[in-house]
Amino acid sequence: MKISVLGCGRWGSFIAWYLCGRGYDVCSWGPAGGESYEVLKRTGRNEYVELDRRILLTCDLEEAVTRAETIVVSISSQGLREFVKKILAFDVSDKDFVLCMKGIEVGTGNRLSEILVQSGIAPERVAVWVGPGHIQAFTQGIPNCMVIDSASETLKKRLADGFRSDLIRFYYGSDLIGTEIGAAAKNVVGIVAGVLDGCGYGALKGALMARGAREVARLIRAMGGNELSAYGLAHLGDYEATLFSEYSHNRKYGEMLVKGEKFGKLAEGVPTAAAMKALGEKYGVELPITEAVYDLCYRETEEDCRERCLKLLARLFARDTKSEFYV
Repeated sequence: MKISVLGCGRWGSFIAWYLCGRGYDVCSWGPAGGESYEVLKRTGRNEYVELDRRILLTCDLEEAVTRAETIVVSISSQGLREFVKKILAFDVSDKDFVLCMKGIEVGTGNRLSEILVQSGIAPERVAVWVGPGHIQAFTQGIPNCMVIDSASETLKKRLADGFRSDLIRFYYGSDLIGTEIGAAAKNVVGIVAGVLDGCGYGALKGALMARGAREVARLIRAMGGNELSAYGLAHLGDYEATLFSEYSHNRKYGEMLVKGEKFGKLAEGVPTAAAMKALGEKYGVELPITEAVYDLCYRETEEDCRERCLKLLARLFARDTKSEFYV
């Protein structure tokens, strides 16, 4: 199978490296002039992986799209809709798509697979690949489990069976709504974990995991998904990598937020908090943790950053007592 990975940042470059190692004919695409692409072009490696010489590295989108049977997309989730328009300049009617990003579109609340389908790609040709694991661990040979989900049973089984290895054990997803919402929402919870670390409140992470998963489960259920998906690999199963790991961008973002410092890399939990807040309002679901993250990221005040974070935590604790599993 010929596979093109569109996006050669940290996750895209890892996927190209991983799939090449599985014996696939892989092309790695990045935009000309983009930092990630230029580093790979100049050195053949980045801080995460060294590209196998068998991988075709190109900045020609037409070449990458037309040669592939399966197209893996790994870019910033908020840029997906415009990027798909560029892909659709070419005939992709016979190609399968695998989305390896985690996010919800701000402004529409659309899941990423919905964006592809709305753009004209058949739903049975769209899959998502999500779940726990950091590149730094994978490249050290430390294995993990992940999920591939799709509206097509045939596609998800073919991809999961074909991509599995001793490094990644794949499971078949069974709830596309829950898989995508859960995968995106874990980044929001990751920001809170970073805030707790920054405040010296790490002991609260256990409670955060329990309440965060419950909050996301309520939203998934309201949207028509299976609330149990919040307790699977796409969400709760990804907490270790997101809430505790030194490699987690979202956790680091929250930690630096407390200190009043800027995080210079992508933290998908920031736009996802805005999208989830809107979804909570649309479906009438109470999302207190998401609301707190939204306030931190989007509502500017003159308060000291640490004091502001502590006030938001206090606000969460001051909420009325409820049944633990209220709907």
